[in-house]
Amino acid sequence: MTPDQNSNTVTDLDIMEGMISFRSVVSGIRSGVSDRKINKVWFDRKKKTANGRHLSFIRAMSHELDFEIEYADRDFIDSLAEGSSHGGIITSCTKRTLRRISCDDIAANGIYYLFDGLEDPYNFGYAIRSVYASGASGIILPERSVVDSAGAVCRSSAGASELIPLYTAVREELPELFRSKSYRIVCADTDNAVSMWNSDLTSPLLLIIGGERRGISSVLSSAADMNVKIEYGRDFPLALSAASAATVLCFEVLRQNRITK
Repeated sequence: MTPDQNSNTVTDLDIMEGMISFRSVVSGIRSGVSDRKINKVWFDRKKKTANGRHLSFIRAMSHELDFEIEYADRDFIDSLAEGSSHGGIITSCTKRTLRRISCDDIAANGIYYLFDGLEDPYNFGYAIRSVYASGASGIILPERSVVDSAGAVCRSSAGASELIPLYTAVREELPELFRSKSYRIVCADTDNAVSMWNSDLTSPLLLIIGGERRGISSVLSSAADMNVKIEYGRDFPLALSAASAATVLCFEVLRQNRITK
């Protein structure tokens, strides 16, 4: 939700901060991964010269994607932003539709990650950054647990959230859906778990990672073919953050799948 500088009305739009987020939104639209539409870009009027290259690109995209550029004072731009790293560039865009995943969406030999009970947008964004970099096919979120604040997710993921396919799903339907495509379902959980070093994490694979508070729901954990755990270098009774666990696991998945190719 954001105020419009001219009318002071409130519009139901996502706010993206900075040039990396803008470029990622554009790339997601161009690739068809996202159905967003850019509504307006506010640009710090005092940075027209210093950020001339950014402004030139934004102007070019405004012709291609049909949105308005408005020059604004820094105070107004700051009022729209959650953080201070926007660099004088704020983008408002329509919300992205996250459709329910279907059998047709699932790649024949892909790797998907499902985040269950993950609520913090920054933690989610950090996790997406690693998952995207590792080459995953897509990310799934259970319905009614979608992380809010797309701007924070985009910023913390370095734009990766706009570049990777995102889906929602009904927990109860997921196991049968992925098994119909010959996928194995693996949970990152310590109960009756096998070390990830001794686990087969080759594709096709659905890997489920839980949030720190709620963990993985019983509906999904009971449907798993296997639980895997991250071995620590010393005794430590607490779990890693979801973002840290995702990073460790997704690059072990990448390592195993590169070896088999």
